[in-house]
Amino acid sequence: MITKINSEAVNLADDFDFTGSVTGAGGSNTPSFFAVSTSSEDGTNVADNTLTKMTFSTEVYDTDSCYDNSTNYRFTPTTAGKFFIFAKAMADNVVANAQTKLEFYKNGAQMDDNYRMRVRTGTSPVGDIEQTLILSAIIDMNGSSDYIEVYAAHDNGGNTSGLYDKHFGAYKIIT
Repeated sequence: MITKINSEAVNLADDFDFTGSVTGAGGSNTPSFFAVSTSSEDGTNVADNTLTKMTFSTEVYDTDSCYDNSTNYRFTPTTAGKFFIFAKAMADNVVANAQTKLEFYKNGAQMDDNYRMRVRTGTSPVGDIEQTLILSAIIDMNGSSDYIEVYAAHDNGGNTSGLYDKHFGAYKIIT
């Protein structure tokens, strides 16, 4: 049995076949999930200047049943760690000088500016404008009591067909 290999004796560019097990290598990016909005959720009007919780009821996958896609639309990991969390939404019929926001909430509370995305149109756009908001962050989670939700708002008056083509996902970062 070899317990130690001298690095000068091994060509690290070679391929190796192992018959035993290798421990301590790699890891798992779970829990993880990815959810999308349905066509009935798309186009739901977001009230002017009011942060509104976004819904994503179709789970594409959910490795550890950590995403609630029926009531709360939130991610609650079962393990502690750092998580890469991302969301996307599109706004249509945005008028001149309007702003659309996408934000992460942690444990029901608004997070600081590092966890929100704002897009504002110019003062003289030609026709109605479409905006795509993409938000991502690395967030520390303590496990079963921390959760993340996605909220959105606009200051577009009543002239919007809502947000659509939304998605929300997360995965644990191997550290």
